[in-house]
Amino acid sequence: MKRVFLAIGTGFGAGYVPFFPGTAGTLWGVLIYILISSATPIIWWHLFVAIFVIFLGVWVSGECEKILKDKDHRFIVIDEIGGFLIAMLGLPVSPLFLVSGFIFFRLFDMIKPFYINKLQKLPGGWGVVLDDAAAGLLANIFIRVVISMFGW
Repeated sequence: MKRVFLAIGTGFGAGYVPFFPGTAGTLWGVLIYILISSATPIIWWHLFVAIFVIFLGVWVSGECEKILKDKDHRFIVIDEIGGFLIAMLGLPVSPLFLVSGFIFFRLFDMIKPFYINKLQKLPGGWGVVLDDAAAGLLANIFIRVVISMFGW
């Protein structure tokens, strides 16, 4: 089971990338987003997948922390996958929004504004995942504000 947890938690190895493993993990989120968006434009399906990945991420990352013996180890990237899916929730499907979502999610995930970093102190997988979910939500809101201001 350890291998299964590590495979899922590391984004099937994306977390082992030596530079910016979170960015590499986010690329899995991009792929999943493209697949769900091409399969169906229905927001409920996207919401279901995002929630599933978040809760799977809480469980798996909590187990990965035990295996790796480290709180929020850099190899764990399932949180970036879920966070990116939240960043893109309900946004139009286009290259512009895909790139914007990627950039703003990664930015907010790295700088953790508005005390998002405090969520990392939550126990187990909750602390690993909820800061990325918050960064995704913030990216989503930010993109919506930009849309309303500039009329994308």
